[in-house]
Amino acid sequence: MQNMYTIGDFIISQDTKIESVDNTDIQNILASIFQSSYDGIYVADKNGNGMMVNHAYSRVTGVKSQELLGKNMKTVVKEGLVSESVTMKVLDGKAPKTIIQTVRGKELLVTGNPVYDKNGEIAYVVTNVRDITDLNHMKTELQNSINLTQKYLNEIEELKKKEMLHMNLDGSVAQSQEIIKVFLLAKKLAKVDSTLLILGESGVGKEVIVKYLHQESERANQPLIKVNCAAIPKHLLESELFGYEKGAFTGADSRGKPGLFEQANGGTIFLDEIGDMPIDLQVKLLRVLQEFEITRVGGRSSFKIDVRVVSATHRNLEEMVENGEFRKDLYYRLNIVPIKIPALRERKADIVPLAFYFLNKMNKKNRLNKRFHPEIIRFFEEYPWPGNIRELENLIERLVVTADLEQIGLEDLPPSMLQGLELKQNVKSTLKEIIENVERKIIKEKIQEYKTTRSTAKELGISQSALVKKMKRLGL
Repeated sequence: MQNMYTIGDFIISQDTKIESVDNTDIQNILASIFQSSYDGIYVADKNGNGMMVNHAYSRVTGVKSQELLGKNMKTVVKEGLVSESVTMKVLDGKAPKTIIQTVRGKELLVTGNPVYDKNGEIAYVVTNVRDITDLNHMKTELQNSINLTQKYLNEIEELKKKEMLHMNLDGSVAQSQEIIKVFLLAKKLAKVDSTLLILGESGVGKEVIVKYLHQESERANQPLIKVNCAAIPKHLLESELFGYEKGAFTGADSRGKPGLFEQANGGTIFLDEIGDMPIDLQVKLLRVLQEFEITRVGGRSSFKIDVRVVSATHRNLEEMVENGEFRKDLYYRLNIVPIKIPALRERKADIVPLAFYFLNKMNKKNRLNKRFHPEIIRFFEEYPWPGNIRELENLIERLVVTADLEQIGLEDLPPSMLQGLELKQNVKSTLKEIIENVERKIIKEKIQEYKTTRSTAKELGISQSALVKKMKRLGL
């Protein structure tokens, strides 16, 4: 071997300075190194008899040196001191071996390496021992921690579904507790075929709930047919719903026509504004709900249909029943499971997310980059929204396309809204807020008129730098 030489049985690097080191000193040095090793080391001869054991071996295994030295490893295994011998495996296989060994209840990672003599025969087997009990314990703790973390993540996910449900279905953003309860009820009812009645003011998003019901049901791959009972002329509503046979009336298609109930077969039919259905047609609808059979106008025979019926109205059906405007038996048939959708003013947590949703939608549609001033956000939260989500969407579309500046402010609101705002500000606003609103409105008008800050500042009688600072402070 180059750059190496031997002293006794040890191989020494030529870089080692040994001018004053004799053979005995080298052996003492190597013995010290052997005993100082952190890993346990056990040395056996070519027959498997124990020759050397360092202090670390006893520390790691709990086995004293006298229990191993001079003993053959076969005997040690037989006595049950160790589970199996890596030394014997090295001698049998004439190659390095690594095993998991149990010594007095401890799990050890044991590696045996052969040491060859000049003739290429195994002279010794050196065994390195490491305690992996702690490692296995840490591994178990880590796995338990991972399992516990996953459990918490699953619980958080379920909590988010139940309490922080966010939905985006054709513009309906659900974040408030009030509307989340509605969606959770709808999800539960989607799994059954009971007739449902959805109640709520105009514009609250009844159609969105119907779509969600249908998507979550087993009928999701079948048709969803929407019918606005108030939009179809009364004399045509029956033929639209139930269809007609050829020649049923003047102007009828010579081939006849299937009705909306037939088109919805296998799926869901949504009867919106059910309170506007004529009283005489209510009788025929009741029969459909009782028997799930329909007869076309001009037809002589009926046939079965498989359809789920969901109806909706903003009207008070109970009062209509008392006034004779709506059949009591039909009302009870429709009202098996009612779902009441709260008005937008009753779920204020949804107002701002909806406003930004519609703003992004309109910006994308019109390739604009409009944004809200913080004041108009506060206005949205306090405004009662009598037209609900529909009013909010229409207003934001109007603001996006009519506002002259990139930032949409209070001055861009319709005059009718501003009148109510001014009255409210006179009651609640501080003097500073009122002055800032007046300044903001005047500066914005002058900027629109004079185009540049220099010309506007001159008109207002202040310096350009003062105007720019004031605009920055006012959010313009």
